[in-house]
Parts: sequence; structure tokens; C-alpha cells
Amino acid sequence: MASESPMKIPICLVENWNEQLTVNSEALRILENICQPVVVVAIVGTYRTGKSCLMNHLAGQNHGFPLGSTVKAKTKGIWMLCMPHPSKPNHTLVLLDTEGLGDVEKVDPKNDSWIFALAVLLSSLFVYNSMGNIDRIALEQLHYVTELTQLIRAKSDPTPDEVEDSSEFVRFFPDFVWTVRDFMLELDLDGQPITEDEYLENALKLIKGKNPNIQNSNMSRECIRYFFPKRKCFVFDRPTNDRSLLSHIDKVPQNQLESNFQEQLKKFCSYVFTNAKTKTLRGGITVTGNRLATLLETYVDAINKGTIPCLENAVTTLAQRENSAALQKAADHYSEQMAQRVQFPTDTLQELLEVHTACEREAITVFMEHSFKDENLGFQKKLIETIERKKEALLLQNEEASVKYCQGLLKQLSEPLMQGISRGAFSIPGGHRLYLEAKEKVELDYKLVPRKGVKAMEVLQSFLQSQSVIEKSIMHSDEALTKGEKAIAEERAKKEAAEKEQELLRQQNKEQQEKMEAQERSFRENMKQLKEKMEREKESILREQERVLKHMLKVQKELLTEGFREKSEALNKEINQLKEEIKRFEENKYMNILKIICVVGIGFLIGNPWCV
Repeated sequence: MASESPMKIPICLVENWNEQLTVNSEALRILENICQPVVVVAIVGTYRTGKSCLMNHLAGQNHGFPLGSTVKAKTKGIWMLCMPHPSKPNHTLVLLDTEGLGDVEKVDPKNDSWIFALAVLLSSLFVYNSMGNIDRIALEQLHYVTELTQLIRAKSDPTPDEVEDSSEFVRFFPDFVWTVRDFMLELDLDGQPITEDEYLENALKLIKGKNPNIQNSNMSRECIRYFFPKRKCFVFDRPTNDRSLLSHIDKVPQNQLESNFQEQLKKFCSYVFTNAKTKTLRGGITVTGNRLATLLETYVDAINKGTIPCLENAVTTLAQRENSAALQKAADHYSEQMAQRVQFPTDTLQELLEVHTACEREAITVFMEHSFKDENLGFQKKLIETIERKKEALLLQNEEASVKYCQGLLKQLSEPLMQGISRGAFSIPGGHRLYLEAKEKVELDYKLVPRKGVKAMEVLQSFLQSQSVIEKSIMHSDEALTKGEKAIAEERAKKEAAEKEQELLRQQNKEQQEKMEAQERSFRENMKQLKEKMEREKESILREQERVLKHMLKVQKELLTEGFREKSEALNKEINQLKEEIKRFEENKYMNILKIICVVGIGFLIGNPWCV
């Protein structure tokens, strides 16, 4: 956890007082300070089924999450504990313990549904905890999963020909684990031993029949199979047969629990630590603690306003915040690195521009790493504009430093010359020759001093121009020079001045060319990194689409095998739509990149590469 010591005890993340959900500002600050990717494990289930006990063991302690010892539900809202992930370096494990579902004291049953929905939205591993065994009653108690399509929306405004939200859920739903407590049955099917996972999959097979109870439990089965492609099951014996200890299980040392239960706990914790994935959003966007905080605020705000939490809207809100922060982070990186690497004045403009190019490249990389869903490249354009302004300010600062240094240097070097002029040392026959020698010495000494900066020639030229009137006066008053010699000297002075003007003009043209080349390098670097990022994102989306298609085909095949041909055929529309979506995506996956490059390239040619 960045800048935070590990939490010792859980904190209430979402308070649920009088069935009104509010986000705890203190817990939110903890999340906001976590810059690492998060693995989020949430557990739900009816109250008094031992959810908090499992979460405490994941946290490596007997106590922490509040355990109830009476028939009243203990945990209210959603509680959170953050800790360094035990097997994923530079990741934070976020454990979320939810209040028990089905509390008889609740007035509004929808309150439980919102707790369930939030746990699904926030987690990367969703644990459903129940007692006894997985039967029709257990599946009917899991009716909350059937309500998710009414409580959550994947897209803000789906078009009529798009796949329904229910299939969109598969793209972002967490992995599913069902933990069955106080399991008393034998893991046996038709006389053959089966695994816990096979037990779950067998329990999720649809049952034929028109009975409403069968249809209700079938609906839960369908939703679990459809929404959660990756499923796992763990069964647990009673932790102890001593009833007096059960009510205070948090005070019982682990080595005093039943050996089977200890072994089952170890397997469960090992699975979670090894297999629970980093929380991601559609397109492979990694969720960090601070991003999770933004998502949570957005979801709870929607619930309290009476609207349906929408994943797309939440991601858009998150992108606005994150991209703004990424822009600032990248701009700060550029400024910090330029300050560290540049000593004013630089010897040449090219020297400064080379450092600028390197720092800009790094800044763009920083932005690309922390930004996502930058619609129409709005934030990237702002970054380039910001860096361009900073570069222009640095160029000006470099010029001012060069002017100041060169003027001081010339003042020092020309002091003997200026003193000679003041005391009339050149107002004698042959004084013009003496003056030229003194002036040339100043010019030669000035040119021998290294690293005068980009304004060295211009400052020297200005100094020489300031001496032209004095030189002409000394020349005309020099009685040792004939009229013809004076004319030749005057012509030579004009010629030298013109040559220096041309030399200065050539340098200015060269510097202008260097600036244009630097701008072109900036354009190419932006396009290179943008293209690479878009390609990564497109590949991630394509993998996601193919994963969903594979899952839907598997569900369709299972339904057909189980004799539910009508349900199997009902999936054809969504499967075909998804196939068509993948086909269009593969055909057009580079079109947006090429379009951006073409539009921005035209802008570059007319002098403003970010005119789009």
C-alpha cells in the first residue's frame, strides 16, 4: 500500500444506516492512497453463516471482521481490510465483508440486493457463502443474482441491435466461488466420488419442470452459469463440534479447530491468494486502490439518486479523473527532468532540444501508462500543448541566460578597450589601427570562451554595432590615414558587418530548422506511442470478446446436452451478434489508428499537429 502502513483492523467502507448507503470518507481516503493494482475479494451470504470468519483467515488472523454470536446480523454495510498481497508483489489485497443477506429486521428487501450488486461490481473474486449443501432452497436464496440485470447496466445507452446487457456482464463480472459451510454429505454421485467443483456444476444443472419453485431455482442456476464463466467450490466441515466454542469462534486458536476444517481453510486461502485476479475493467484497464474509490463513489451515488449504476458511466467518470491526473503527472515529470538535466545556458539550441525530446518521450510514456479512454485524444492534446508551452518558456529562459552571461562577459573583456576610448588613447595618429587591434582582441578572447549559449553571436553582433560609430569617429580623426585609406577602411567595415549579419541570419535559420525538426520528432513520438497503446487496447478487447464467445458457446452446448434445446437456440442471436462484432472489430481494428494519424498528420503539415 503506497504511503500507508498495513491496516490492523477492518473499517466500514459502505455504511448502511436505516437502509441508506453512504461511503465512509475515512475508508475512502485509505483506498485513495493506494496506487498499486488491487485484488478485491468480496464475500456475501445470509447472516450467521461464517462469512467474517473466512475473511479473517484470509487476513491471517482469528479476529478483525466483526463476528456475530447471536441470531442478530452483526456486520452492517460493507467492511474493508487492505493488506499487501501475500503472493503478488506490488499488489494490494482488498477484503470486503458484507452484511448478512435476509435480515428479518429490514424493511426494504432491495437493500440486500444493492449490497449484493456492489459486491459484484467491486470485486475480482466473488465468494458466496452458504450453510448445509447446494440444493433448491440454497439456489432460491441466491435469487439476488437473478436481479442483477435490473440493478446494473453495462452500457449507458445500448442501441436496439446490440447484445443485451446480460451478455455484457460476462465481460466484467468477477470469478465466482461458492463456499458451503457445515457440509455433511459425501462427495459422491451415482456411486462415484466427485470433486467439489463437480458437485457445484452438477448442482447448477437445470431441472425440467413447470413448477414455479423449480423455475425459480433454475433461474438462479442459469444466471450463475451465464454470468460467471470461472467457478469454484469449497466445502467445509464444522470448525468444531463444541457448541460453546462455535459462538466465540474468533477466540479459538486455529490449532484447536477440527483438523479437516483447518485443511479446508488452508486450501481455500491458497486458492484465493494464487488465483484471485487483479481487478480490471473492460479493455484490460487495471484498477488501483484510488480507481476503486472513484468507482465505489460513482456506484453509491447512482444508487442513492435512484438510478441504475452503469459501468460505462462509472468508467467515463474514472477516465476523466485519471486522465486529468495523468496529464499533470506527465507534465510534472517533464518539468522535473528538464530542471535536472539542463544547465543554462546550453551551448547550442540542439543540445537543449535533444534533452527536451528525451524528457518529452518519457512524459508521453508516463501519460500513456496512467491514462485510458482518452476520447478524441483530448487529454493527450492538452499534454502536448502544455509541454510545448513549457518548452517555449525554457527556450526563452535559455536565451535570457545566454544574453545575460554574454553581456557580462563582453563587459569584462571590453573594459580595457572602453577605458582606452575614455582616456583618448586612440585619438592620435595611427589610433585607428590601435583601436582595431584592441577591438579584435576583445572579439578573439570572447570567441575563445566556451558555452556562451545560443545568443553568443547575436550579443557580439550587437556589441560590434554599438562600436561602429566610435570606430568611424576614430578613423576620420586619424591624421595618419589618407583619404583613400579611410574609404577602404570604411568599405571593409561595412563588408565585415554585412558578413556577420549573414552569419547571424544563417544561425537563426538553422535554429528555426532545428525547432521544426524537434516538433516533427514530437509528432512522430506521440503517434508511435499512441499507436502502440491503441494496438494493446484493441488486442485486449479482442481477447475479451473471444473469451465471452467461447463461454457463450460452452453454455449453449451444455443446455443442448441437458435437453433444453429451446434455451440453447435462444442464445443464437447473441452468439451471432458477438461473432459479427468480432469480425467487424478484426477488420477495422487499425482504421481508427490510421484515421487519427492521417488527421493529425494533415494538421502537422499546415503547421499545427494538434489542430484536430
